[in-house]
Amino acid sequence: MSKINLSDWNVENENFWEKTGKKIANKNLWLSIPALLLAFAVWIMWGVIIKYMKDFGFNFGMTEGLIVGSQEYLNTLKEINTLYYTLPAIAGLAGATLRLPNSFLISLGGGRNVIFVTTSLLLIPAFGTGIALSNLDSSYLVFASMALLSGFGGGNFASSMSNISFFFPKKVQGYALGMNAGIGNLGVGVMQKLIPFVVGFAFFGVIGTSEGISVSVPLAGIQNAGWIWVPLLALAAIGAYFGMNNVITGTPSMPSPTQGILKTLYMVSLGLLGAAIGAILLTMVPWDDWGLKNAAMWIVLPIVVIITVQLMKHATPVEIKSNLNKQFAILKNKHNWIMTVIYTMTFGSFIGFSAAFPKLCQDIFVYTDINDPSFINPNAPNFILWVFLGPVIGALIRPVGGILSDKINSGAKVTSYSTLFQIIATLAVAFFVIKARASQTPEEYWWPFFISFMVLFLTTGIGNGSTFRSIPNIFSKEQAGPVLGWTSAIAAYGAFIIPSVFGQQIQNGTPEYALFGFASFYIFCFILNWWYYQRKNAEIRNP
Repeated sequence: MSKINLSDWNVENENFWEKTGKKIANKNLWLSIPALLLAFAVWIMWGVIIKYMKDFGFNFGMTEGLIVGSQEYLNTLKEINTLYYTLPAIAGLAGATLRLPNSFLISLGGGRNVIFVTTSLLLIPAFGTGIALSNLDSSYLVFASMALLSGFGGGNFASSMSNISFFFPKKVQGYALGMNAGIGNLGVGVMQKLIPFVVGFAFFGVIGTSEGISVSVPLAGIQNAGWIWVPLLALAAIGAYFGMNNVITGTPSMPSPTQGILKTLYMVSLGLLGAAIGAILLTMVPWDDWGLKNAAMWIVLPIVVIITVQLMKHATPVEIKSNLNKQFAILKNKHNWIMTVIYTMTFGSFIGFSAAFPKLCQDIFVYTDINDPSFINPNAPNFILWVFLGPVIGALIRPVGGILSDKINSGAKVTSYSTLFQIIATLAVAFFVIKARASQTPEEYWWPFFISFMVLFLTTGIGNGSTFRSIPNIFSKEQAGPVLGWTSAIAAYGAFIIPSVFGQQIQNGTPEYALFGFASFYIFCFILNWWYYQRKNAEIRNP
């Protein structure tokens, strides 16, 4: 058995597991977890970064030559605010799209090689974002490109979970995958706490600080929002390269390190191409001129999925093409589509709200004058101290959904109750948004708004666990794996949809409409879950 490639691996053998396998498996798990945590952090970091971009006056050069306070100037600020929301949306679009090829990377490139490459790729958007934020004149195109490349982090979830599953026996896979996913998801909360902490410091300020950003004022270290991840990612990549393994059960045709790295880069490039086409369609096509501005994302999304799936079907290496075609057979199963919709309600909401929550708080409680986007509420709550709790609660409560489902032997029943409370919480958030927007003192509604949103994160987390538990009970062993991969990929588009919808409705002055729309979708999912899995004559009762 070589140090890197494990050609003898039988963890279902108790003797092998105790003597050899356990130590190696745990080593790979504890090197995988920080890499996945950082992947989530870089993927969703735009939700916090755009808050500071608005505070600091990053206007992409669009206000140059305009008279401050003029109607044209104010209208441009509204347009810029909408563009801020497109950055986490682009990152969400790319991250979800990249999950599709990432689902098959381990069998092609080897776990150690894949985790090393996918973690190293995150250095590009981290470094590039630091450079872009160090110059107030950086263009929108630069930021959009960095947001697109941040999508590497969203895709990494699929390959990371697949890789860890091969290291552990069935009896402890729940623990291993739960630790990898649960602590990995915490990357969102860690990021939302770490970026505000480092933004006020200038310890990276020596690197490319522009004249427009004075290190003597608050928020002087805005570029740190990118730089902070560079050393952490470098350490995680080095740990993966020198400490992780490729295992024969996950990669039957073991490639050399160079071959594994090149194959990984090729497959990732297919997903990135699909995502880039989507970003170009989203930002460069004149949808507004055609009266389709609000419909653009619903047109772009299926185009991106179709293009990426076709690239994978026709441009993948021969050794995985036949396996890929077998796995895509799930697309003919209606229950795959039903569970995709339901999982989008849970995980899609969790990751989408994580991306949009900080900016939404800013738009509701800080910039409170609809007619003057530059007005700042002097009594605004310091929301940045608290927003990290939402993603943390959603991530930590996720295993509870699975545990409750096991206890009552029904994931669908737990999903039903969590969905009901998710609907109530969403409507409560909408109610307090309306109250805050109509009030001269919106800060009075901060705490009820915040608590309602925490309940919303709580319910999405429970639903994540219960829905994932249902899938192995609905599908055969051969189909369950591909369904889990497909649903997690499509649900991740919530990180694209939710910021986009909020951006549109904030510009229209009706953010509550976005929440009413989400609540309507949740009601539809509640009925779908009841009809197919809960009612007396359901096709599959209480999976």
